[in-house]
Amino acid sequence: IPDGFVMHVKAFGVMTRHPVKVEQLPPDLRDEAPLDERGRVDRPPREFRAEVFRRFHDALEPLRLNEKLGGILMQLPPYIVFKPSSLEYLEWAQEQLGGDEMLVEFRHASWLDDENRTETLAFLERNDMTYVIVDAPRTGGRNVSPTVVATTSPTAYVRFHGRNASTWNKRTGSAAERFDYLYPEDELEEWTGPLAELSGRAENVYAMFNNNGRSAMPA
Repeated sequence: IPDGFVMHVKAFGVMTRHPVKVEQLPPDLRDEAPLDERGRVDRPPREFRAEVFRRFHDALEPLRLNEKLGGILMQLPPYIVFKPSSLEYLEWAQEQLGGDEMLVEFRHASWLDDENRTETLAFLERNDMTYVIVDAPRTGGRNVSPTVVATTSPTAYVRFHGRNASTWNKRTGSAAERFDYLYPEDELEEWTGPLAELSGRAENVYAMFNNNGRSAMPA
């Protein structure tokens, strides 16, 4: 691995309050997991989530010891909205990460709309959490985070999800289909200015493109 290269790791779904099939859990945790009618982990207690966090943290120790661990991407599902209990959960989750950098990606517009944007960014900055900037289809829907160029830590982090509006809300497709998109040059050029601005205020800037199996990477 080259000097200076780090790996960012996406948090497991239980950690970000996503639905997770019981088969995705370690075998010894499956019997105690509360399930919904579709066999997915459903609203487990904090103690259960804490154990998942602990195992996730321990698994990353080789990266940590070799100084190759970047941040932990906490991509919240679109039904997690801005409200006091959501803020409290983020604080709790950060404690479980044991000092690893938390990268927070929102998937509901309430976090970054005109009413809550200032408070959201101030909360992240106050708690040393890294805000994840998102480039996604400009549908105007509430399940799409608006693109707000800002930093709340020494890290600037941009995720390019593509702008495939036709598949963004398609419930029957796969993630690979949803994010199947090749950015044309003019759309990438839109980011020349913002990325230069971010590089002037952050110690490290990461521009991450979606890497599902069918995603088209820019040349």
